[in-house]
Amino acid sequence: MNLDELREQIDALDAQIVQALNERAQAAQAIGELKRNAQSPIYVPEREKAVFKKLSECNKGPLSDKAVQSIYREIISAIRALEKPTSVAFLGPKDTFSHMAALRIFGGAADYVPLPSFTDVFTEVERKRIDYGVAPVESSMGGSVSDTLDLFISSNLKIVNEVLLHITQNLMARCPLADIKRVYSKDNALLQCRNWLRANLPNAELIEISSTAEAARRAAEEPHAAAIAAKLAAQTYNLTILAERIEDAPHNYTRFVVVGHQMVKRTGDDKTSILVWVKDKPGALYHLLLPFSRHGINLTRIESRPSQQKAWDYVFFIDLLGHVEDENVKEVLAEVGELARNIKVLGSFPRAELQD
Repeated sequence: MNLDELREQIDALDAQIVQALNERAQAAQAIGELKRNAQSPIYVPEREKAVFKKLSECNKGPLSDKAVQSIYREIISAIRALEKPTSVAFLGPKDTFSHMAALRIFGGAADYVPLPSFTDVFTEVERKRIDYGVAPVESSMGGSVSDTLDLFISSNLKIVNEVLLHITQNLMARCPLADIKRVYSKDNALLQCRNWLRANLPNAELIEISSTAEAARRAAEEPHAAAIAAKLAAQTYNLTILAERIEDAPHNYTRFVVVGHQMVKRTGDDKTSILVWVKDKPGALYHLLLPFSRHGINLTRIESRPSQQKAWDYVFFIDLLGHVEDENVKEVLAEVGELARNIKVLGSFPRAELQD
């Protein structure tokens, strides 16, 4: 086939794709009406995971599974907006890694609301002024985010999904690398890139500010200034990325969770988060963990935090593989409930996969 014939073929395929997309949207709108009548949530993470799994099974290339999922994430986002506009809160400002995590989950058609604190994110979702919130809970380099964890102690919100975001830092500016005299960024971003900065910009002034997005804004307005920030910020402020992935540690991931009001159904590849108040007696934690071992349940994280109820009283955050509807998880939670002073299920949700 010659060039014109190949382009005609693509035009014909595009027409078929658009028609199929609109047929899919009509079917989704009908489902949305059924959901509204049953007062069911519009966002259903377990269904989306099943869709992505089926897409991987039927994908024969040349597109990668990652590319297909990226395309369908936006398709699902646009069609979900036809069913009901979805509002999503995150720790602002825009163009930060929290914003990127929210986009990774909900796509471009959601209504994003940056808020000044994690408390505000939880409060707005609790009061149902916003549908969902996105917040970081732990980093592979920096450990747990205590501000988020502590909010779960008193909140009734559930974890409905999670995403693992690969944190990559980029140097961006409107001038060449040789002309840079100042580099703006958040304190932890500057620390993550200190070796690269020492080798490539040894004489530049390093200036800590409130967020990577604010750093990008300043770099866009000041001569001889650069920022270390996410690629999303470079797009927003029309900056040129001079160097990508300048962080010293290449395997830097942050885990974000989605909080809402629903309990998510099982997918067969799930994770459950619980809070456990341990009785104050010798060996209490040891005996509390034994049932997990007996039932063959893998714990992926355990951490203690002050209970906020009395001095030197602690609560344990535990993540485990499995769903509360799984029989072995039901049994172990019943046993743990008898051994603990109190137990609270934060939610079961599809387990996230590592990806760039």
